[in-house]
Amino acid sequence: MVAVMLAAGLFFGMLLFSEIGRYIGRARIARDPAGLEQGTGAAEAAVFGLLGLLIAFTFSGAASRFEERRHQVTSEANSIGTAYLRLDLLPADAQPEMRQLFRKYLDNRLATYQSARDLPAAMAKLAEGATLQGEIWTKALAAARRPEAPAHAAMLLLPALNEMIDITTTRFMATRNHPPLVIYILLCGFGLVGALLVGYGTSTNKKRGWLHTTVFAAILSLTVYVIVDLEFPRLGLIRVDAADQVLVDLRQSMR
Repeated sequence: MVAVMLAAGLFFGMLLFSEIGRYIGRARIARDPAGLEQGTGAAEAAVFGLLGLLIAFTFSGAASRFEERRHQVTSEANSIGTAYLRLDLLPADAQPEMRQLFRKYLDNRLATYQSARDLPAAMAKLAEGATLQGEIWTKALAAARRPEAPAHAAMLLLPALNEMIDITTTRFMATRNHPPLVIYILLCGFGLVGALLVGYGTSTNKKRGWLHTTVFAAILSLTVYVIVDLEFPRLGLIRVDAADQVLVDLRQSMR
């Protein structure tokens, strides 16, 4: 929703700035029959060059973070699956309770990211997941220390549990890893300035031509929308939900 509002605001803002640029240009022509200033191409090239550089920077960063978040889902599934398999090292009577805790924990992880649109609910699920992590760790540690447990049980199981717990922090921080707000302000600002220059440059035409201005505004607005959507892949149209299937498959295998 935020991405749509931002893109729409930028689109109409660029159309407005284009009209302002055209108005300024027409006023200049009315005052000076010689026309617009000459030699401004270098300044315009610098503005549009910086705009292109900024788009490339933000788009590349957003795409790489999107892919990283998808890989983190797989990493979490692998870490949970590994820890779940190593429960076989615990005494037989301790395994059923631990396996049930793992099922409950994985259900919690799936519910956490399915409720991403509802921030309070997502935070509540994260707190519940942290409680389950503590319970799993405490019970696993106690079971691994029992006399009948194999000597290597703690050596193999506890590092796997530690990795399973650490990946939740990694994924949580990844949801907060975004470019500074000033980057988006600059991006929108350069877009508006570019539209102003386009309007100013086309003011020599007596008839208003909407094609180039509208296409320029639409393309830039769509690009900004895609960038923002990639940055928040659980809120917009571009989503990482498909990657969660690996967690769903893992949950189905926990019989």
